[in-house]
Amino acid sequence: MNRVARKTAVPLSELIREYIRTSQLTTGLNTQRIFAAWDAASGAGRYTVRRFFRDGRLYITVDSSVVRSQLSFQRDALIEKINALLAQDELFTRDDARVGCVRELILK
Repeated sequence: MNRVARKTAVPLSELIREYIRTSQLTTGLNTQRIFAAWDAASGAGRYTVRRFFRDGRLYITVDSSVVRSQLSFQRDALIEKINALLAQDELFTRDDARVGCVRELILK
């Protein structure tokens, strides 16, 4: 009977992270996690028409000028909330050079 020695046993969460890293899925997954964090932090997911992330900048287009105005007053707090949600997210890979934390929020 083949049995795995305890020294070579690896937690499943570690295997999933390694699979994501070796399959080069980190950039796309990180971007989707950022968009999900935006929806959770802002509560404006239903008003959001377009999302785009590049170089630490999160570009958000909303279809309501009133919502955009309210969100612009909360810009710094939203960035902190988004980054806090990403820090708690186990699927978010922090060592990806292309898609890291949100440094700037641009509302259109």
